[in-house]
Amino acid sequence: MSGVTRKITPTRVPEPARVDPVLVEGEHLEPYELDPEGLGLGHVLAPCSVALIGASRDERAIGHRLLLNLLAAGFQGPIFPVNPHAESVAGVPAFASIRDIPDSVELAVIAVPAAAVPAVVDECAERGVRGLVVVSAGFREIGREGAARERRLLQRVREGGMRLVGPNCLGIMNTAIGLDATFAPVRPPPGKITVLSQSGALGVALLDGMARLGLGLSSFVSIGNRADVSSNDLLRYWEDDDATEIVLLYLESFGNPRKFSQIARRLVRSKPIVAVTAGRSAAGRRAASSHTAAAATSDDAVEALLAQTGVIRVDTPEQLLDVTRVLTSQPLPAGDRVAIVGNSGGPGVLAVDACVDAGLRVTQLGESTQYELRRLLGPHAAVENPVDMIASATAAHYEQTLSRVLADDAVDMALVIHTPIVEPADDVVAAIERAVVGARKPVVVAALLPAVTPGVASPRALPCFTSPEPAALALGRVARHAAWLRRDPGVVPELADIDSEAARALVEDALQHHDDVWLDLDRAVALVRAYGVPAIATRRAASADAAALLAEDLGFPVVLKAASGAILHKTEVAALRLDLRDADAVCRAFAELAPAGPVVVQPMAGPGVELIVGLVRRRAFGPLLMFGAGGVATELLADRAFHILPLTDVDARELVRGLRSSPRLFGYRGAPPADVAELEALLLRVGQLACEIPELEELDLNPVIASPRGAVAVDVKVHLRRP
Repeated sequence: MSGVTRKITPTRVPEPARVDPVLVEGEHLEPYELDPEGLGLGHVLAPCSVALIGASRDERAIGHRLLLNLLAAGFQGPIFPVNPHAESVAGVPAFASIRDIPDSVELAVIAVPAAAVPAVVDECAERGVRGLVVVSAGFREIGREGAARERRLLQRVREGGMRLVGPNCLGIMNTAIGLDATFAPVRPPPGKITVLSQSGALGVALLDGMARLGLGLSSFVSIGNRADVSSNDLLRYWEDDDATEIVLLYLESFGNPRKFSQIARRLVRSKPIVAVTAGRSAAGRRAASSHTAAAATSDDAVEALLAQTGVIRVDTPEQLLDVTRVLTSQPLPAGDRVAIVGNSGGPGVLAVDACVDAGLRVTQLGESTQYELRRLLGPHAAVENPVDMIASATAAHYEQTLSRVLADDAVDMALVIHTPIVEPADDVVAAIERAVVGARKPVVVAALLPAVTPGVASPRALPCFTSPEPAALALGRVARHAAWLRRDPGVVPELADIDSEAARALVEDALQHHDDVWLDLDRAVALVRAYGVPAIATRRAASADAAALLAEDLGFPVVLKAASGAILHKTEVAALRLDLRDADAVCRAFAELAPAGPVVVQPMAGPGVELIVGLVRRRAFGPLLMFGAGGVATELLADRAFHILPLTDVDARELVRGLRSSPRLFGYRGAPPADVAELEALLLRVGQLACEIPELEELDLNPVIASPRGAVAVDVKVHLRRP
């Protein structure tokens, strides 16, 4: 046998069961398989043999760095460099082409110019290669010509029955078998953390951070343009991978978000997923047409997707590693109550603010705990929470104080702050580690000034930070993840009083002559009422006298509105007249509004809390429900929450209680509480309407008046579009 040979016994994975790809994100094709066991990724991540096509003798070339990494990592199978112009590379016998390799090749790593890649892939298919990693650039990322080249590449890969990582990627690692098929300058120690990065540069940064922090790597995949192997494929593979305990993601886009949701929701039950996603800014927001469309950015859909699936989302790679440090070394908290222990007041106050910002509760310690701490620390210490042991605190004080605090039933976790004044930081950290032995509560340390190194022989190495803020953020994210695991997901209830046939007939009639239409107000009201959504009575009037008669029938005071669905913000164009108390006022209002088009008459809604319930259909994500503070100040207040459908009873309950202004619905400052059950039912009905009417592009119920009498939509806007 030729090449560098070592023995390996890989885990074999059956062949992929293919279905047609799903077209998303412009021209990007992301395939997904029906058989969760048939991904074929074992040929890529656990190969028996590797050929490097494009191995170079130039020390500055990527093909040279790839070969050095392959040789240095300790891969246990044969490595075959391919270079038509050299007999050997880095001291290893080389072959002119993959056709000349006498033995079988399972994985080919390709580092040749983009124009040469398709021919090389054809040769790999002829030789029975099963996995490909194409690090070469010059494909979809360069524009139309590159995109066409990538499509041709993908066609060859599929015809050859292979799986492809890339192109335009950093490569892959699998520390369990000593495989480093990347050109990264650093390799973390072996461990149980798996990393997926859509960016090669961010991938290098994560690998470097893991190496510095001593976080152990299981496998690493840089997916690049992800022409074939996607994040969804890899998540499904790692779901059954015993070498993976935590998954870290850096993603710039989602190929198939709904498939991601299904896989991630299962995976996080046993293996936490921590993710950084790019594109959080509002710069990419599309032109607003309704309140809901203006508010619902693409990032709102991503945030809702990750929150609903239990993925821990962070903003930066540094935060991703911070959260990972806590997950790998600490137990999950049973709640969100945090105790803060330190030897100086100022950092303790900063820690309180940071914990509150992270969604944690800084609750008061129990009376018995406070009594014990006063006896231990003396009269000058603060013992309620945060605990300030004052500057003279010794390592022994830290150990005894933290032991008592962790034993308090009112504490779910602890953040310990140390400013080196009396005791060296390392001595204090060692004392803290002794205090947490046997405690089943997470503890993190913020050591100000010099950095500290946790004792390597401790039973539970502590995550040490240089300030309270990142420590609090990491604890907060972990606590939120633990709460998601405990959460009852609820059920999608069966709703009565729904006339889906009437709704379907209305939609078909509206789209009979146009594929894209805003419904007039009366038809919009009829559509939502068909699904049992309470909407205020609406009558169309063709004349002032007719409007006055309708007002008499509905009962004064009344409201006159322009009926056209094309007028989206009526208060801004004076297409609305409120509190009309007699027929003369109605006639005058009609004369003023008539030039704006048809007019409808509605009874004046009673007092209550103004809310907005909206929906916008996001490509690939599906319908996105919005619930928030409503009325004319909707955009100004920006107090809203989003949820990807379907909606369960628990989801509806949490939405109603999740706003900053939600206390107004529950009798805030003596006001009568609203009928919250009716409001939750309204949300569920809107959710079912959106799920069953795919033509519903946008929906605005603004305002929805919530009061002790129930919840009713006062204004309804509906945008229909043929899918």
